[in-house]
Amino acid sequence: MAKPNYAFEKRQKEIAKKKKKEEKRLQKLGAGDTQSQDAQPTPGRTDKAATTSNT
Repeated sequence: MAKPNYAFEKRQKEIAKKKKKEEKRLQKLGAGDTQSQDAQPTPGRTDKAATTSNT
C-alpha cells in the first residue's frame, strides 16, 4: 500500500488558500476602483459641464 504524502497535501492546501486570498484581494481592489472612478469624475464633470455650458 502507498504511503500518504502529507507534505504534498499540505502544500496543495496552502496553494489553494493563497489563490483564494489573492482572488479576494483582486475582487476588493476591483470593487474599490469601480466606486472611486464613479465617485471622482462625477463632481469634475458637473463643474466642467457647467463651465463649458456657460462659455
